[in-house]
Amino acid sequence: MPESTSGRPHSFFATAFVENLPLKELSAAFPEAKRSPRELWFQIAAGGTVFIYPFGAVVFFDVAPETRAAQLERLNQARPGLTKAQVLNEELTVREAPEARPDIENGVLVVDTLGHGRASVVALTVAQSAAMDYYERIVDQMFVETDKLGNELEKAGTMPMRTRHLLKFIGATISTRSEVLSILHLLDMPDAAWDDPGAERIYHKLRAEFDLVDRYQSLELKLRSVQDTLEVITDVARDRRLLLLEATVVLLIVLEIVLSLVRH
Repeated sequence: MPESTSGRPHSFFATAFVENLPLKELSAAFPEAKRSPRELWFQIAAGGTVFIYPFGAVVFFDVAPETRAAQLERLNQARPGLTKAQVLNEELTVREAPEARPDIENGVLVVDTLGHGRASVVALTVAQSAAMDYYERIVDQMFVETDKLGNELEKAGTMPMRTRHLLKFIGATISTRSEVLSILHLLDMPDAAWDDPGAERIYHKLRAEFDLVDRYQSLELKLRSVQDTLEVITDVARDRRLLLLEATVVLLIVLEIVLSLVRH
């Protein structure tokens, strides 16, 4: 990566999609890219660097808006079916100041120097924040839907016999919970931060700025609340079905006794 110009502001622009982005498959569509277990990245002839992450986020480092659009279209051709209606964006400005200690000033990350290793740390953290926004929206909606089911149970005192919609909702909740839990490893410190104290400080400053840990813990609490509520609702629905089954069995036994008496 070319050396950064001291004092020049740098831009990081993240776009998060609903779908995941399989790096192995995308590497064939981006032959110029370098791939690691965490990311796919490549430089653009027009200037800037693109980082692609498997959890559905793309980060543009010092890439002009028109070039971003072209690269997103290229990504869409390589990964057909990307949902464009629910795209989430996150932006961050980084300013270089000689001899500065990495810190956040008025929402701007200030560093003494920004090489590729540090840029990758910044890009990953911005991508994490954008992805977290997506999961927060999904979990909040699930929390609302679960609250509605709880209110229905409170009013009716039971659940309807038709539980197909409930089972579909439970399936969606389990799938979402698995996805959210799978991003836990994203909060681990990037490899580039282990050998560079400055990059490690950048990582911790950005993680605090984007409030990643607290947001993740909030997601876990909401998902646990949703899961607990659904377990209660499922138990009620199952108990009602068991009661109906027992009543049916008793009715059949009584019917058999009556028919036996009639025959005799």
